[in-house]
Amino acid sequence: MQPDQIDTFLDLCETRSFHRSAERLGVTQSTVSGRLAALERALGVTLMRRSRAGCDLTTEGLRFEPHARALRHAMTEARAAARGAEGRAMTLRLGLQNDLAADDPAHWVEAIRTLLPQAAIYIEADYSAQMCRDVQGGILDLALLFSPHPSPDLHFETLGELTYRMIAPGEGPAPQLADIAAERYVMANLSPAFARTHEALLPHLSAPPLSAGQNATVRGMILAFGAAGYQQDGAARRLVAQGQARYVAGAPVLTQPIFAAIHYRNRHRAVWRKLIAALRATLKGPS
Repeated sequence: MQPDQIDTFLDLCETRSFHRSAERLGVTQSTVSGRLAALERALGVTLMRRSRAGCDLTTEGLRFEPHARALRHAMTEARAAARGAEGRAMTLRLGLQNDLAADDPAHWVEAIRTLLPQAAIYIEADYSAQMCRDVQGGILDLALLFSPHPSPDLHFETLGELTYRMIAPGEGPAPQLADIAAERYVMANLSPAFARTHEALLPHLSAPPLSAGQNATVRGMILAFGAAGYQQDGAARRLVAQGQARYVAGAPVLTQPIFAAIHYRNRHRAVWRKLIAALRATLKGPS
């Protein structure tokens, strides 16, 4: 069994289409078919049956799928361990939600370095869906994200939540929520959960002409276009202190939960339990 055979089989498990898997993997359909056939010969079983609608897993394929995911994860971890980091006891590959990385990545890194001073740390900023796939595949060891994407291979824990406050640019008396019109508003669409809460509390501002999925982008549009919008509490406080913005009176405070995602095999290991506890404690007072 070769790594590319395992990767191809697992991609087919998702797409159920030789054509789509070929596009996603950047190879021809004949290559996809060849890899699957080679894997089936190595195992001595038929893993998938083709049909006009695509392909379906056989009983043997259903049984092999969780083992294939474990094999892919183990191979990725083995490659990372073999490369290592000179003079370091371990390398921790950390994924951060884009907003967390843009605001203050050192805040999280310092908590990790305090607990694991001999570890080399690799940081990657991304969105929740991709980070969940990377943790599942062994590319990341740990991810801090906004939206869990459930999988049998992933374990999620709630670390806490960030608070967001509505601000409007300029100086002078605080504007009232009733004075904020959708045409002069930028919606922070940070996650599906955040959007649902926003729509429930602020239905009249939930379909404005401007919206963005990153806190920094929302901030840029607030300042550039003179529009109101939500900012993470730390960023909002800094803008208000600098005289660049005012809080909007009567606007509700919104929250965004932060979750830690690790592979299920690590969920009971002592080092990960301590690390998650340290990150949870760190979140109590983000800058």
